[in-house]
Amino acid sequence: MTLSTLNTPAVSKPANIGIWVAQVLGAAAFIMPGVMKLTTPIPELAAMMPWAGEYSATFVRLIGVIDLAGGLGLLLPSLTRIVPRLTVIAAACCVVLQIVAMIFHFSRGEFMALPVNVVYMALALIVLWGRGHKAPIAPRNA
Repeated sequence: MTLSTLNTPAVSKPANIGIWVAQVLGAAAFIMPGVMKLTTPIPELAAMMPWAGEYSATFVRLIGVIDLAGGLGLLLPSLTRIVPRLTVIAAACCVVLQIVAMIFHFSRGEFMALPVNVVYMALALIVLWGRGHKAPIAPRNA
C-alpha cells in the first residue's frame, strides 16, 4: 500500500464516476465558449452575444482566455495527476466567474443567460466538492 493510497479517502465507484462526468462536462462547458470567444470575429460574436459588440475586443478575448483556462483547469490536473489540487482551485475560480457573470447578465437584463450560468456553476461546485472533499485525486508519485 502506498502513502498516497492511505491518504485518499474511500469513495464509491459511482460517486467517483459522477465527479469525473461533472469534470468532463464542466471542462467542455467552459472550453467551448472560451474557444468561441477567442476565435470568432467580434461582429459574428456580437450577433450571438450582444455584450461582445459593446466592449473592446481585448476584453472579449480575455474572457475567452479565462473560460479556456477554467475549463482546462477543471480536467487536466486531475487527469494527469500533476498537482491535482489545481483542479479544486480552478473549480473555485469557475464558481466565482459564474457569480460575476450572473451579476453582469442580470444587470444588463439578459435573464435568458442566467440558467446557463447556474448549470456551469453547479458543475464547478460538484467538482469543487468532489475533488476537494469526497474523492481527491492523489498526486503522481515523483
